Amino acid sequence: MNPDIQARLERSQLTPIDGQALKKLVEAGLTWLRANQQMVNALNVFPVPDGDTGTNMVLTMQSAYNEIDDLGHRGIGQMAAAVSQGALMGARGNSGVILSQLWRGFARALHGCEILDGPTMVRAFAEARDTAYKGVVRPVEGTILTVAKDAAAAAAQAIKETDEPWEILARVVLEADASVQRTPDLLPVLKQAGVVDSGGKGLYFILEGMLRLVHGEPLDTPTATVQPLSVMNLEHTLDTIEPGQDYEVVVDFVPRETLNLQKFYSELEKIGTSIQVGEGEGMYRMHIHVPTEKRYDPINYVMSMGTITKIAMENLLAQMEGVDHKSPGARIELPNIEPGQIAVVAVSPGAGISRVFASLGVAAIVEGGQTMNPSTKDILDAFENLPTDKIIILPNNKNIVLAAKQAKDVTVKEVYVVPSRSIPQGLAAMMHLNVDSDLKAVAAKMSKAIEDVITIEVTTATRTVEIDGVSVEQGQVIALVNGKLAISMASLEEACLGALAYTHAENYELITLFHGEGLPTTETNRIVDVIRAAYPAQEIELQDGGQPHYQFIISIE
Repeated sequence: MNPDIQARLERSQLTPIDGQALKKLVEAGLTWLRANQQMVNALNVFPVPDGDTGTNMVLTMQSAYNEIDDLGHRGIGQMAAAVSQGALMGARGNSGVILSQLWRGFARALHGCEILDGPTMVRAFAEARDTAYKGVVRPVEGTILTVAKDAAAAAAQAIKETDEPWEILARVVLEADASVQRTPDLLPVLKQAGVVDSGGKGLYFILEGMLRLVHGEPLDTPTATVQPLSVMNLEHTLDTIEPGQDYEVVVDFVPRETLNLQKFYSELEKIGTSIQVGEGEGMYRMHIHVPTEKRYDPINYVMSMGTITKIAMENLLAQMEGVDHKSPGARIELPNIEPGQIAVVAVSPGAGISRVFASLGVAAIVEGGQTMNPSTKDILDAFENLPTDKIIILPNNKNIVLAAKQAKDVTVKEVYVVPSRSIPQGLAAMMHLNVDSDLKAVAAKMSKAIEDVITIEVTTATRTVEIDGVSVEQGQVIALVNGKLAISMASLEEACLGALAYTHAENYELITLFHGEGLPTTETNRIVDVIRAAYPAQEIELQDGGQPHYQFIISIE
């Protein structure tokens, strides 16, 4: 079909812009965001293997769409309210929470409306911006907030020249793209890392997806990207399995010629979905989900491109129907909470850390952390059925604090969020729990306690970059101290010792190391012995943390 005819057909099916048209637009925004999810994930400031902004925004949008999938509302106000509710409960990570607030403001402006016209669209973008800014205590420019602000300004300017909604949307998308490109000029850490803001880029893809639907353009052809192998994050691809995705195929290969990435993606899209491509030292890794009858097609295609060095194939349906193959470890026993007592909900990234929290009196544990931020609903569900109205939430991650606060706002229970940004902070807070004491007083003591602990997180760098004067080469071991990149060394031992020296650990009493999953016991014990020798006056404790991505999380008190 002629593209112009196709575009006119799409616009006619979306006019008037009522509730059903909004449903199609939301689905288009979600589809285009998912197609470019890995590009957004790769826009991580720090060179650590936990880029998850794209995943968080996709899951937030998926929750929003799930809320409206079966709704027949014609009024756009009713449909927008349902979108907002779905986004609210499914919000994950800071980017997802801010996205849910944008939808909340958008829906507020459409309350009582049957259709969306140009002036109402402008008001909706403005209300979305205002609501999102109000939802953040200290707004930072150069982020998704700035892109939302610039998009609203573009809409306000456009209405002076046209009241046609699709023309306004086109100008909004154009300005959102330009705003994303300007984010490094507003946020120095982005410029240092050589990336644009990931949340802003995600918002742009949502808006662009809507416009692509209006123009009749395809939504399943992602902008071709290649990312470092270490950030492909294939272990969580089961989170969004769709019909027809029966097998997961991963192929490592060395191309005979320079890889034409766009053509490579285009051919793979004829075979399957959930496509990722990673590169490292001349070797490429291709990941794809395919139906059963096509499970060998990507292998045959890649073989025509070069030399295959490794193939992995998994039956996704069998995995989804089965159980988690990771060792569950010992059963975690949580204390019984009586009515009127204080119940603490803690977010934990590993079984070992969860057991420590349980031993300290945590009443409910939410699995989550880097790359697996729990949703507002996940946190809410953890405490809604507990037999007490007194709740304290320990997010234990800077990217989960906003979701925790959002859970607090949607319950009738009395909830305090102690803004712990790391596991050591959360554990330090637990030392001040008295379940029979005054809720406000306990929360205050916990909040004070998290200020007195130092957190070191040790992992392997996923790319070469220089941030805050620290030069990092891909593959080196790096340490973040209280969330700031501090050390880059050739070995795990050097990184641990360097980080301890950086924090002047000799001035403290206790050093606790939580070792991550996959770190060999012999190597763990060897490094701990080296640390004990270097710090003979300090008490050194070793705990099985079980956290992914980070070889060690270290607490200094």
